[in-house]
Amino acid sequence: LEGVLDEDTAAEGLHTLGYSAPGTEYVYLHLTLPGRELSDINILSGYIHLQKMELSSNKINDLSCVSHMPYLIELNASKNELTTYFNFKPPKNLREVDFSHNQIPKMQDLSAYHSLTKLLLDFNEIEEIQGLEKCHSLTQLGLSHNRLTAIRGLENLPIRILNLSFNQIEKVTGLKSLKALHKVDLSCNKINSLQGLEEHDLLEVINLEDNQVAELSEIKWVEDLPLLRVLNLLKNPIQEQGGYWLSAIFMLLQITELDLKKVSVEEKVAAVNIRDPPPEVVAAEDHKVQLLWNIRQPQRVLDSTLPCAADPYPMLVLLGPLVCGKRELSLKICRQFKNLFKFG
Repeated sequence: LEGVLDEDTAAEGLHTLGYSAPGTEYVYLHLTLPGRELSDINILSGYIHLQKMELSSNKINDLSCVSHMPYLIELNASKNELTTYFNFKPPKNLREVDFSHNQIPKMQDLSAYHSLTKLLLDFNEIEEIQGLEKCHSLTQLGLSHNRLTAIRGLENLPIRILNLSFNQIEKVTGLKSLKALHKVDLSCNKINSLQGLEEHDLLEVINLEDNQVAELSEIKWVEDLPLLRVLNLLKNPIQEQGGYWLSAIFMLLQITELDLKKVSVEEKVAAVNIRDPPPEVVAAEDHKVQLLWNIRQPQRVLDSTLPCAADPYPMLVLLGPLVCGKRELSLKICRQFKNLFKFG
C-alpha cells in the first residue's frame, strides 16, 4: 500500500552491523529511510535492536513503534506530519531527538526521558516551553520558528546551546539559572534590552540580530561576561547610534567578532584611545593640537623683545662647516657696522 513501510523497503535502510545491546546477537543497529513518502511505519515495532533511526522528510504522524525499541539512542523524525509529542514508551537511553519541521502544538511532560541531551523542535507551532523540568542531561534545545512569547520552564537545566530565534519574545527572562549556557540565539524576536544575559560566565556567543535594541547603554549588561567572543546586533536600531562600532568595541574588549565582522587589534586600540586614552596618548594629542595652533598663527618677533616698537630688530645667523671663518666674519661685521650689529 502507498505510504506503508514493508520489509523489503525497511531492509534497504538497514546498515551498521554490530552486537545488540545485551551482546547476544549480531544485528543491524541503524535504520535510514529519509524521503520515502512513508506514513505508516508500524512494521518497525519488530526491529527492537535499533539504536539510531533516521526518518526525516516523510509523512509520518505516528511513532508508537518506538515503544518497542528499548535501546534506541538517536531519533530523527524531522519534516514529517507529527502533531503529537513523544507518544511512545521512553527508551531508557534515548539521547538525541529531532522533531523539527512538524505540526506539534504543545510540549508534554518529559520527566521519563532522563538521558535526553539534544532536543530539536524548530519549525513547529509551540506557544509555551514546558515539561523539561527533570531533563537533567539536556544540553541543546532548539525552539526556533515557533510561537513563543516568553522564556519560561528552563530553570536549572544544563543547557549549553539554546536556539529561540524567530519567535515573539520581548524580554530576555528565564535564563538566569542556566549557568552552563555557551551559545544563545535570540535573533528575529522583539527584544529591546540585553538585561537577563548578565552573570553567565561561560557564555561565548550571543545572536540578537533583527530585534529592537536601541541604546548603547544596553551593552553594559554583557560587558562583564569573561568568555564572550561573538556578539551580533545587526538590524537593531542601535546600529544608527553615532560612534556605535568603536563604542561597542570599547565596552566589549574581550570580543573577537561583532556583527559578523572580525574585530582587529587596531580597532580595539583605537576604541581605547578615543574613549579612555592613556596619559601618553593625551599628551601626544595635546602636543599635536598646540603645534597645529601655533603654525597657523602669524610669525613675528614679539614686541616685548624690542627696544622700541618702532625700531627694527635684525638678526643674522651664519652657518657653515667647521673652521670656515664664521667667527672671524661675525666679528668683522660687528666692527664695521657697530651701530647695527653686536655679537650674540
